[in-house]
Amino acid sequence: MSKVVAFLRLSRPHFLGGGLLLYALGALIARYQGYAIDFGLYWLGQAFVSALQLMVHYLNEYWDVETDRLNQNRTPFSGGSGLLADGTISRETVFTAAVACVAVASGAAIWLILEYRVGPAAWALMALTFLGAYSYSSPPFKLMNTGLGEVTASITVAGLVPAMGHVLQAGRPSLLVVLATAPLVVYHFTMLLAFEFPDFLADEAAGKTTLLVRLGRRRGVALHNAALVLALALGVLVSFVGLPAQVALAVVISSPLALLQIVNFRRMQRGEPVSYPRLTLLALLIFALTAYFAAFNFWVLGG
Repeated sequence: MSKVVAFLRLSRPHFLGGGLLLYALGALIARYQGYAIDFGLYWLGQAFVSALQLMVHYLNEYWDVETDRLNQNRTPFSGGSGLLADGTISRETVFTAAVACVAVASGAAIWLILEYRVGPAAWALMALTFLGAYSYSSPPFKLMNTGLGEVTASITVAGLVPAMGHVLQAGRPSLLVVLATAPLVVYHFTMLLAFEFPDFLADEAAGKTTLLVRLGRRRGVALHNAALVLALALGVLVSFVGLPAQVALAVVISSPLALLQIVNFRRMQRGEPVSYPRLTLLALLIFALTAYFAAFNFWVLGG
């Protein structure tokens, strides 16, 4: 039983809610546009997304084990589980779990293509989502060490996943999905950057060249705060170019938290003590609440 509990901790199931929410956002945009939800398609697509999400969790743990051994600032949202580093679970077990997740995702994709005959747009989104997810921490690309990993991951999670949820229901891409997810992509980027601050010393010592390690903490704070301001500005801008104002309000609702986070990062920049668990939790809440209220408002507007 202790091994089962440890494996559940390794899987970090609290992050799976993000994949559920973002995929639902895409489907709800299709519903708002007048498309009926096909739940067979819906749940197969969700299986694909969740399997890839778990694959990323396992591969991150597999490739980051040396860095995790050095991490003294682990939080519930950053720094990995630490279970490989302390020997609770073997690397072979984690790699096997990642391969199993690829098999589940592949099975869901094949079923969608052969049974439901989804079109080329869905094929392209599934392929891009897989490539974005796999390439983040795994060779040969290992994007997390190039300075491009955070941007790629944010586009994949907050952009491609909702787009896939929409295309599977609507059968074609839509500019509305881009407008709805543009602030979310930026918020997701700021969340990943916030998650790297507790890991900074361990990443630097292990030679893991994340974007924050490349920039340094001072410039990382400046980029983080500028990106939060950009997300707020995008929330206003997209309401003028086609996003329903009620949906754009999702960014307004989370703006007090974003402003509080900017203040927290300015304090950290001045050398004042900060709580990393609180900092990472607030980063997650900004992104999750914005995504939730966007999805909720599309659900309400869809009737």
